[in-house]
Amino acid sequence: MKRKPVTGASAPARSGSASRAQTFLTEDFLLHNDVARELYHEHARHEPIYDYHCHIPPDQVAANKQFRNLYEVWLAGDHYKWRAMRSNGVPEKYCTGDASDWEKFLAYARTVPYTLRNPLYHWTHLELKMYFGITKLLDESTAKEIWDEANEKLQSLPVHEILRRSKVALICTTDDPTDNLEQHEKIRASRKCPARVYPAYRPDKALNIDQPVAFNTWVDKLAAASGVECSSLQNLLAALSKRLDFFHENGSRLADHGLCTCYPVDCTQAEAARIFAEARARRQVSREEADKFRGFLLLWHGEQYHARGWVMQFHLGALRNNNTRLMRTLGPDTGFDSIGDWPQTEMLSRYLDKLDQANRLTKTILYCLNPSDNYAFATMLGNFQDGSVPGKIQFGSGWWFLDQIEGMKWQINALSNLGLLSRFVGMLTDSRSFLSYSRHEYFRRLLCNMIGTDVVNGEMPQDMKLLSTMVRNVCFHNAKSYFPMEPASL
Repeated sequence: MKRKPVTGASAPARSGSASRAQTFLTEDFLLHNDVARELYHEHARHEPIYDYHCHIPPDQVAANKQFRNLYEVWLAGDHYKWRAMRSNGVPEKYCTGDASDWEKFLAYARTVPYTLRNPLYHWTHLELKMYFGITKLLDESTAKEIWDEANEKLQSLPVHEILRRSKVALICTTDDPTDNLEQHEKIRASRKCPARVYPAYRPDKALNIDQPVAFNTWVDKLAAASGVECSSLQNLLAALSKRLDFFHENGSRLADHGLCTCYPVDCTQAEAARIFAEARARRQVSREEADKFRGFLLLWHGEQYHARGWVMQFHLGALRNNNTRLMRTLGPDTGFDSIGDWPQTEMLSRYLDKLDQANRLTKTILYCLNPSDNYAFATMLGNFQDGSVPGKIQFGSGWWFLDQIEGMKWQINALSNLGLLSRFVGMLTDSRSFLSYSRHEYFRRLLCNMIGTDVVNGEMPQDMKLLSTMVRNVCFHNAKSYFPMEPASL
């Protein structure tokens, strides 16, 4: 049923708002005024999802995986939930250990009541409602009932159906240069997936030159994938160039780098060749040498992206694998990372400027994990906008620890005050879970409420055509125009 448009200049709350405030996750969740409600329900919620950065496994898309139970689709691999469970005193057996799927789910259900004011409480119940129609609160007393009901409904929710219900038009996965992209070929060949799925090139392992064993193992793998013996820097660059071409042939137009910080850009090719030779001889290079090599290789990659018309992403500021004992036991990406506090802006500016001086700076998205750097990042955009493309340099959405209400507000406010929110390419999922598409709903509700609040406060005009156009663009159309990858028609 079509909702009644906003007419009042001050857009007062509707009658009954006091009683709604005592309920949870209603249709107007996070929408606290009539302008916000109209923007969301009439506009934002109908837009497809352009998910340009995530960690969805492409093999599960290719196979149209049917998940066995709620644990498999919801808890396996989810380090957000593992961190909360550990904080609640849950033994590792019930996080990443050998407990049964049901036991692990029950351990999470017991933790959920303790996540009040953590975004997990919202995400958990949004996902239960969005995909299974379950509105009961999850705790120990409801765990078995919710487990049985969700598992039954999950049998009619293979991956493709989840994507269809979520209105996902495009997915970009995260792929190492050595990946054979076989699963992407299968997805294209089957023509059954409702979303377009593209690989995104992420060469982080090429920068780990200060880890001789891991680095040489990866370079050998690159040599095998490219057919180029990587015995010299020249050959390394040739191998990487071949893999870039291979990704391009498979539809990729997007690269991503996960970095602590940017690196110096004053390393000559001769210096980089010497440092690479040292590493290939399995000798330990110094921290300074490693950083110089990284800066050289990042600059080379930036030039390659520009030549191919790609978009470049920098995810900056994560302090990873802090717990050595559990890193050795469980491996990376298991929930022992945090926000770093490196100086970011000077090296980043030099990097972007070096490319810009040569007219080789491609479209770029900068993600900031430390919110204290938000304003510095937001001002960095304006230094390198050149009028060639609207929003050529983007301030990426609240990332990882910041993709929650407060973190997203900080990012939106910094961008609004120092750039153009209207040109923002919007939210991404950045998740390994197919149920995480509810985060786009979360973001859209928040965005509409922030705009609606400005209107109610007399800080923006109540021009619904103007406002709804901005909302629709931020939710989908800006990304569709910005990225050179065509989404599916839904």
